[in-house]
Formats: sequence, C-alpha cells, structure tokens
Amino acid sequence: MKTVIVNAGPRKNWNTAKLLDAAKEGSEAAGMEIEYVHLYDLVFTGCRSCMVCKRKGMTSPCRCYWKDMLQPVIDSVFTADRLLIGSPVYFGEPSGMFRNFLERVCFPIFSYNDYSSIYEGKTDVGIFLTMNVNEEFYTKTYQKKFEDEIAAFRFLKGKTELFPSFDTLQVSDYSKYEMGSFSEDHKRQMNETMFQKDLERAYDIGKNWEVTL
Repeated sequence: MKTVIVNAGPRKNWNTAKLLDAAKEGSEAAGMEIEYVHLYDLVFTGCRSCMVCKRKGMTSPCRCYWKDMLQPVIDSVFTADRLLIGSPVYFGEPSGMFRNFLERVCFPIFSYNDYSSIYEGKTDVGIFLTMNVNEEFYTKTYQKKFEDEIAAFRFLKGKTELFPSFDTLQVSDYSKYEMGSFSEDHKRQMNETMFQKDLERAYDIGKNWEVTL
C-alpha cells in the first residue's frame, strides 16, 4: 500500500508538519510505502490551462503534462492508495500552494465530455487543516466552505475527509510579535491539550485509516 504525504504549508516543524509527521509515523508502523513532499521546496504553479491532458487521442490522458517539479508528484498520487495532505488556513482559506496542487491533480482527470472522472484508480484523500479559530467558528463559518472547496479531490474516486485542528499555537514566543489579539496562555493550553490529541489522531489516521475497496 502506498501513501503520498504532502505538506502544503511553509513551515517544516510547526502545526501542519507535526500532524503530517505523526501520520507518517503511523503509516510507517503499518508497513506502508511512503512518499513525503514539502510543496514549498518545489517550483511550480497551478494549472496553466495548456489543455494537453484534454487532447483527443492521448494514450495517457490521465496525466498532467506540464513539466515542472510538481509533475512527478502528481504521477505518484495517481499510483497511490492514499493521499494525506495538510495546509494551514490563511485568511479563511487553505494555502495558495494547496490550491495550486489541487488544480494540477484534479484537472487532468476531469472530463469535459460529461464532467465525470476518467481516473481508473482509487485514491483516498485525507486533508489536515490547521487554523487559529476555535471549533465553534469553524463549524459555523468554515466547514461547509472547506468541504465544497476540496470536493474536486473526489475525482480520485476514493473517500475524501477533512481533519481540522483548531486554535493552534502560532509562534513559540508571543512577546516577540505584534499579536495582541491572541492570548498566549490560552494558545499554550490548547497546544498542550487539544493539539496533542490531534497528533494522536493523525498517527491513528496514518496507521488505521482504511483505504476504500
């Protein structure tokens, strides 16, 4: 079983990365083949609408043909059983890297003949989102919007599930920053309690989240 893990956040040692690292550890414990990618290490863009994947007579239409550093990652996703991707939430949205990745993965498998998926595999997608807001705000304001935004991953024909992490710790020392609207004590308390539970959940997802058969 193959799992591709993608960090769509800029930091390699903070909330999003920590959750993905925990999921990686769980996947390793389950004996899975793992590919781990930091998108901010790559030079790429979103879909350029070159339309090569939509040309008639293509022997491999289910492929992104734009040659850059993301192309081999997309090829790996198309041979994976699971995709676990994480992103921080900025201005109420996943990162721009997350959006670029979604476009590049999903557009080649989206049919302009009947708006179905031409993907012949089945890849489950688990999405970790880390954010400063609390669970109540997420449920009222973000949840439906995020579910709609990640719906394109369903063209991979597996299950698609969101795993939000709320009220995350933003920096290690708030006294160094102009961040007066946040309570450092509250953020640290949430980090020591809820975020630790989120890490345990991420490990379990990596180890036990079953692939749709």
